[in-house]
Amino acid sequence: MTGMAISLGPLQYFWPRARTLAFYREVAGWPVDVVCLGETVCGKRRELRTAEWIDLAGELAAAGKEVVLAGLALIEAESEVATLARLVGDDRFLVEANDLTAVQLCRERGRGFVAGPALNVYNHKALALLQEDGLRRWVPGVELGLALIEEIRGRHLAAGRRMPPLEVVGHGRLPLAWSARCFTARALDLAKDQCGFRCIEHPDGLPLATREGKPFLRINGVQVQGEEITDLGPELPALRRLGVGLFRVQPRHEGTAEVVAHYARCLSGQAAPVAIGARNGYWHGEQGMVAAGP
Repeated sequence: MTGMAISLGPLQYFWPRARTLAFYREVAGWPVDVVCLGETVCGKRRELRTAEWIDLAGELAAAGKEVVLAGLALIEAESEVATLARLVGDDRFLVEANDLTAVQLCRERGRGFVAGPALNVYNHKALALLQEDGLRRWVPGVELGLALIEEIRGRHLAAGRRMPPLEVVGHGRLPLAWSARCFTARALDLAKDQCGFRCIEHPDGLPLATREGKPFLRINGVQVQGEEITDLGPELPALRRLGVGLFRVQPRHEGTAEVVAHYARCLSGQAAPVAIGARNGYWHGEQGMVAAGP
């Protein structure tokens, strides 16, 4: 890849099997260079088995995409470790490590990995340690802004280390937190172990408003997201100066193809990088929900 390209982040929501497969078969024809596949939120979501995710990765790779297999951000069971080990064991695809368990498995096999946004990397020393373990690309946490990423980059280079390629979450709802408790089940007055997989009824998460009725968060199983659609499109000049190579789009139930097409035009110079979502306050050192920016 030369210049900045588009990547598609892992599907955060729980969609029916047929919808998931149809979505990714459409993705094969989209102007995205990298596709990140797999379940990153809840290990109980199994509309697609691990073998089917890997088969889907093969289909997308045959269509010319670089495919990355993503692991869970919160490991709670030995079965989930076994699933991670199976992903790491497939040498055809990089793994996105969203938990240190995945980092350890990759290190044991001598495999490189993508450091996902759920890993806690807040300084150059942490980045250096992960690089020693096999980090090949870094996706900074969504709460890291331009100033902190610049600081980490500067100190990393000043220490004589090579800066890994950067991928930034540029468009979509931001994942803010994970918990052992299932927020969707609790909202529906269900026990987590008898949740009935009700999150499948909310293909873009369950909206949560304040007492005053103002949209606030999205509940997505054990994950909490911000309500706003973050958009770093207007920040493309700053992203280029920072050396960002991949602009990540987070999939949503509707409109993802149009979003990808918009950014493809922006990156090719055919369209101005105007905002098509809310601006990201985190990027400018503000509250995440603030529509910050020049």
